[in-house]
Parts: sequence; C-alpha cells; structure tokens
Amino acid sequence: MALDPQDQGPQDACGVFGVWAPGEEVAKLTYYGIFALQHRGQESAGIAVSNGRQILVYKDMGLVSQVFDEPTLESLKGHLAIGHCRYSTTGASTWHNAQPTFHPTAAGSIALAHNGNLTNTADLARMVGDLAALDGELDLRVRKPESSTNDTSVVTALLANHPDSTVEERAMELLPQVKGAFSFVWMDENTLYAARDPQGIRPLVIGRLERGWVVASETAALDIVGASYIREVEPGEMVIVDEDGLRTRTFAEPAPKHCLFEFVYLARPDTIMTGERVHSVRVEIGRRLARAFPADADLVIPVPESGTPSAIGYAEESGIPYGVGLVKNSYVGRTFIQPSQTIRQLGIRLKLNPLRDIIEGKRLVVVDDSIVRGNTQRALIRMLREAGAREVHVRISSPPVKWPCFYGIDFATRAELIANGLSTEEICRSIDADSLGYIDLEELIEATSVPKQNLCRACFDGVYPVELPEPELLGKNLLEVDPAQMQIEADGLATSLTGAGASDALDRP
Repeated sequence: MALDPQDQGPQDACGVFGVWAPGEEVAKLTYYGIFALQHRGQESAGIAVSNGRQILVYKDMGLVSQVFDEPTLESLKGHLAIGHCRYSTTGASTWHNAQPTFHPTAAGSIALAHNGNLTNTADLARMVGDLAALDGELDLRVRKPESSTNDTSVVTALLANHPDSTVEERAMELLPQVKGAFSFVWMDENTLYAARDPQGIRPLVIGRLERGWVVASETAALDIVGASYIREVEPGEMVIVDEDGLRTRTFAEPAPKHCLFEFVYLARPDTIMTGERVHSVRVEIGRRLARAFPADADLVIPVPESGTPSAIGYAEESGIPYGVGLVKNSYVGRTFIQPSQTIRQLGIRLKLNPLRDIIEGKRLVVVDDSIVRGNTQRALIRMLREAGAREVHVRISSPPVKWPCFYGIDFATRAELIANGLSTEEICRSIDADSLGYIDLEELIEATSVPKQNLCRACFDGVYPVELPEPELLGKNLLEVDPAQMQIEADGLATSLTGAGASDALDRP
C-alpha cells in the first residue's frame, strides 16, 4: 500500500460503471457505483447522464465524494448513465483528461469511460489524424481531441466517426483494432454499451436491477446499488443494453489473460473474480506463505488493508495469534494539501500508527501485499522497532515485482523496482527485516484457481501477453510529447516516467 504521499505504491488505472434503468435515479446509482470503486482511482471522477435527448457530463478533479454533492446529482436526470474514477496511466492528471470523455457525432453524441491502458495509442492517434471532416460533424482532424492527451479520448473520437453506420456497428469495426487492456463502458443518448479486450486483462461484470441493467469493474459496485451479479463480460465481448433488453456480440476471439495482480492487491476483498471471492484467495495465499516461510514469532499483524486477509491465513495456518498492531487512518486518501517538510518527516505515520502496547517486546510477522521500491517497508520496520518490536519478519503475498505494467497499473519504473536489482536476502537487509519471504509465483497462481495460461503475470515474470510497440511509442505522456522529440527522448522518457519502463522491458532476455 502507499503509506507516504511521496512514495506511491502500485496504482490501478480506473473504475468504470454504467447503468440503464428507466424510472430510477441513475445519477445517484452511478455515484454509489463509482464510490464503491474509489480504490481503483482517486485523481478525478465523472458521471455522464442521458435523458434520451442529450448527454450531460459532470466531472472534476478529486475523490467521488469531493466532486459530487446532492444538488449536482439532482440536476443529472435521465434513464441511462456511466461513471468513472481515474488514476492516470496515459495522459497527465488534469481536468481535460478526466472521464467520461465526450464527443459529438453526426446523429448525436457519445460518452466513454475506460479502465486499462492501450498499447497502440500512437496508431489510434494517427487514425484520428487521418479522419476526414464530414458534413454535420465537428472537424476531427486533430491529434489531441478536446485537448485531452489520454488513450481514452482517442478511442472516443474514433467511435464518434460513424456517418454511415450505427454506434454499435462502428464499435464492431473499431474494437478489433484496439490493442492492450480495456474495459470500456460507453453510451449514446439511448443505449448503454460495454466491451472487454480479448485478453480480459481488466475486470468487467454484468448485474441485474429490478428495472434495468448494470455493468461495473467489480461485483462490489453491484452490491452497493442492489444489483444481482449475473456474470463477467467475456474477453472479446461487447454488451448492448437498450429498450429491447440486453444482448451481446463477439468482436474478437477470446484469449483470457486475467491480471494476476488484481487478486493480490487491486480488487476489493469482497469482489468476486473468475468465480472466486478475492478475500478467500488472499487468505489462501497467507496459508501458503505460512507453509513456505514459517517463523518463530509471537504475533501476526497485517499492513492494512490489503495485507489483512493474507495475515489471517498466515495466522490460521501457523497457529501464531493474529493481532492488530497498526491502526490506519481511513480518511487519508488522495489530498490536495501537500504535507509540509515537518509532517513528511513523520513518513508513514500519516496513514499508520503502531499500537505500542500490542507489539512491544513481541516477535512480529508482518504481512504485506507487495514490495515495490522498498521505501515504505523500510520506514514501517523502523517504526515498529521504535515501538518496541523485538523481531520483524516480513511476508509478502506476491512474488517480487520486477517488470513494469503496460496494461493499467502504474508501477515504478524497472530501474526503481527494488527486486529487479537485489536478491531476496539483499532486500531483507535493505529494509532491515529479520527475515523476508515472498510467495512463489506457482503457489500464487494455484491459490487463484485460475489456470496459469489464463493469467497475465508480466509484472512478475516479464512475459507480456499483448505485444508491445517500440519504446518511443509507450509512456504515460505519449500524447503530450512533440512527435519530433519522441525518438530523441525515447530512452529517457520511456524509462524515467512512472509505469513506463519501456526500453528495458523490451530488452528483456
């Protein structure tokens, strides 16, 4: 977890939500849906609503609860809505890049929300640049539609260009050309659409309301609005919901590669993925950790919240008592108030504080979800020792993270990933732990009950299931760089930006 605002851990791209429900307060349902998905993105939030005649979009920077209030939601009337909470992976964190994106068409307009990250954004941007201006439409011959610089805006512009076909037919034509990870939810004035990439890297599920349908990134968002879980959107499938009900079409042959890190960290523990409750998977990971890396200790404590289920499993399997040794400040999320230097020196105490009377004199097993740079664990162990811990044995419920992600997780660059340059023993010394154990990749896969060939494991083993382009065509700020400078800056840009370690990833043996 990210404990220090200046030392961000892995971040997911976004959460998406869509609802078609005439007679319901769709804006409020969408608000609660993206509120349940807030963990997937905390930079901006937005909702688009249609009343059948026009689409109204409201979005701003900040948390869902900061962006929307009662009067705003009351003003968003309609029968159809989509929502989005964002963490940026392509394009800067600015208002223009907040979603849903909006674009007029010859017959109306569309709004689109995206979870994931595309790998052929440069090709799609060139397609936008090649579009001819058509009568009755805005001139689309621009490289950065609506001043946006993210992959989502490019797809929106391409979807909007359908003068001789419907939105549905245009999507069937375009989606096979979109590469990378995408769970799209979009709408025109009358219809809700959703689509998942052929690999199904990012999650997307379907739910049923009494008077309508819901699509969302996770089942937890269905629960909060009272929708019953129907099934996942299949890889390569497009879902269409209108007054005639729900129907689906297949735009690509499925080749499942569900993100393994969703099970480790990204998804809420109360979410169901691939038929498994994420909490149960994480508890099983903890049990396997206890068998592989036992410790002579007095207490098992989690790094809340993501380490909690695995710590429970470790305690159950080892017989060592489970306890709460760290208290989390639940209200320290993303903030616009930067901590002063004095406060920053307190480090992780902004989010965690040790219970001295619980841990003093104890030999601790501390269970966390991952180690990225190592700074957080180093500060955490120092804090626990200052609080009187006799020993600190660290157990990690994922294998060492050695490779950047290009499919929607904003990891550190490969050069910054501590496991890329150090052995487990060296990392143990670096963070000042008494011992350190990572779960084995094969053990982690078995805990998910998903076949290995159906999982994306790239951040752990460097095997990328969707082909990557040249390094200069990857990177968070791809559409914000002068094309003439792309090649010149390829090595520096692609490897220095967070989540964009392209050059060395492509040089993988």
